[in-house]
Amino acid sequence: MEGKEEDVRLGANKFSERQPIGTTAQTDKDYNEPPPAPLFEHGELYSWSFWRAGIAEFVATFLFLYITVLTDMGVNRAPSKCASVGIQGIAWAFGGMIFALVYCTAGISG
Repeated sequence: MEGKEEDVRLGANKFSERQPIGTTAQTDKDYNEPPPAPLFEHGELYSWSFWRAGIAEFVATFLFLYITVLTDMGVNRAPSKCASVGIQGIAWAFGGMIFALVYCTAGISG
């Protein structure tokens, strides 16, 4: 047992805390990092692709909320739970709308 404790004590003191371990210890880089990109460019407001993506996102969000909230309201207003689509129908409405809207708008808004 004493040997193990000695190994742990030596291992803990092997590297000083000021010396970084791993890939951060390499200080000489063979490349230059590019400057950070701006978060927002004003020229983007004048491009059609920006507005097309915004319109696609708005329409997709509107349709998603419209269909799913109406499905939920229809289940709650039904005279009996057997006369409505039920909880599983609500889940299918949410999942189906996400699938359809992502499939339709992925090429436009990314």
